Amino acid sequence: MSVQPIDVLLVDDHPVVRDGIRAMLSAVPHISVCGSATSGLEAVTMVQELQPDVVVMDIGLPDINGLEVTRQLSASHPDIRVVILTVYDNREYVLRAARVGAFGYVVKNSPSADLLRAIEAVHAGRLCFPPELSELAMQEVAQRGSELAGDPHGVELSTRERQVLALIASGLSNREIADKLILSIRTIETHRQHLMDKLDIHSVAGLTKYSIAEGLTPLG
Repeated sequence: MSVQPIDVLLVDDHPVVRDGIRAMLSAVPHISVCGSATSGLEAVTMVQELQPDVVVMDIGLPDINGLEVTRQLSASHPDIRVVILTVYDNREYVLRAARVGAFGYVVKNSPSADLLRAIEAVHAGRLCFPPELSELAMQEVAQRGSELAGDPHGVELSTRERQVLALIASGLSNREIADKLILSIRTIETHRQHLMDKLDIHSVAGLTKYSIAEGLTPLG
């Protein structure tokens, strides 16, 4: 019986991790690593270009954290499955991952077979979370649609606005944000003003506090 091929995109800012995963997966005939990204913004672009079947996603990325990237991908590419691969081994992150659209969650100190199993499971449409949290994770997945329908404060932000907000909270200037998003400084200034107007928050400190509450900021 032939096994369906799986194209995988790796998202991690550590070359050693990416190279190790690529080497491990290269030994599996039906899995192909179609690309790798080192940041959240790069991941969004590469998903659009490569249309992978599965994305293996770190949480601690240098611009937008992997949970926010997962939320964006689950909204824009619902057929692409995300497996979170992270050092964070606690209930809070597992449930947040399920809430934003991840299909699997693997801790980096797990055996390599666990990641392979998760990739194959999510590609087949199954959830793959730590056994002790799988029931709670399924509940989060079931509730995800209503929770993602809009901002909990009654304000719905676009994907671009969320990206700009995360980068503002990272301490980047308008010029640095413009360079990262390949936009003009004027456009970033407009997004910043729209964010302040929409959220009724009129300081960078306030935007940063909101971004942290929304889980948009980069994590360690």
